[in-house]
Amino acid sequence: MFGTERPPPGSPPGTLIADSRALQPVVRIMAYDQKQLVEEEITDFAALDDFLERFAVSWINVDGLGDLDAIRWFGERFNIHHLALEDVVNVHQRPKVEEYADQTYIVTRMPMFHERLETEQISIFLGKGYVLTFQERPGDCLDPVRQRLRSQRGRIRANGEDYLTYALLDTVIDSYYPILESHGERVELLEENILDHPGPDLIADVHVLKSDLLTFRRAIWPQREMINALIRDSSPHVTESTAIYFRDCYDHTIQLLDMVETYREIASGLVDLHFSSISTRMNEIMKVLTIIATIFIPLGFVAGVYGMNFDSSKSPLNMPELTWYWGYPFALGLMTAIAGIMLYFFYRRGWLGSRTRKPAGAEPGTRGSDEKGRN
Repeated sequence: MFGTERPPPGSPPGTLIADSRALQPVVRIMAYDQKQLVEEEITDFAALDDFLERFAVSWINVDGLGDLDAIRWFGERFNIHHLALEDVVNVHQRPKVEEYADQTYIVTRMPMFHERLETEQISIFLGKGYVLTFQERPGDCLDPVRQRLRSQRGRIRANGEDYLTYALLDTVIDSYYPILESHGERVELLEENILDHPGPDLIADVHVLKSDLLTFRRAIWPQREMINALIRDSSPHVTESTAIYFRDCYDHTIQLLDMVETYREIASGLVDLHFSSISTRMNEIMKVLTIIATIFIPLGFVAGVYGMNFDSSKSPLNMPELTWYWGYPFALGLMTAIAGIMLYFFYRRGWLGSRTRKPAGAEPGTRGSDEKGRN
């Protein structure tokens, strides 16, 4: 994420420091009214005045925060408070809304998912006849809004700049759903893998998932507070008819938070499930090894007895089996019989695996008679 370089401690308020990795700004404008729409890339900032005068609403989008002179120009042109400009450049801000004399300043965070989940700050300035947005880099989730403006679908072209702000916030919030649903699928897949093949790699995947869900929560929780502030506090830049639509955004944030909390609880349970599966599998292995060792204890005893070097010619009691014709087969048969008896005993005790046991007194074909007896 760009913009992680902050002013030194003790710097004056409103100090602007551009991140060395920040991109040079690219400015695009979509100016419209009910009859026409003009969409251009702006290289001469002075040309913005013409669009602001000719059209009812102008959406000015700035991609890239690497040119502080350009950002200061926008601050002077739109009379943006120096503290708000500082928040634009320092893109570690949490979602919030602040009211100023000439505009409403809104900070929202847009989700992006590649190998890990990240969020990008979008700064929105809502003023009379314009919406000014600042983004860290090109590429966003706002193309559906642009397409609605081009096709003149719905009521977006018939309403003012506050409705455009609602459409932008609603699109950003809705962009969380596909990513969060994919994380829900990851939760289900991890649960299946942990039950079938628990291993050390899976616990690392669970921790990555928990980290992504925590990033979700940190972005969505203040987003809810921000939308609630727009609904609760009457902004001079938001009409009552548009404020109703912000309630829909608020409902979506509540749904997202419920989904995040549910997935976080399941992910936390996956850690316990993993260790429980490992422990259960280890117990099964130890049970098998213990059974094998237990079986070989009497077999080793028999082999040890027949391994003693007593001279049978000195006494008829000194291991007469050594002189038998069937002595060796007798010893092997004795060992086999001992092992078989022990295995049968273990099986009857249920130590070799689960055995389906019928309830006492239950026999096939007796259900009808039982029900008849109960009636």
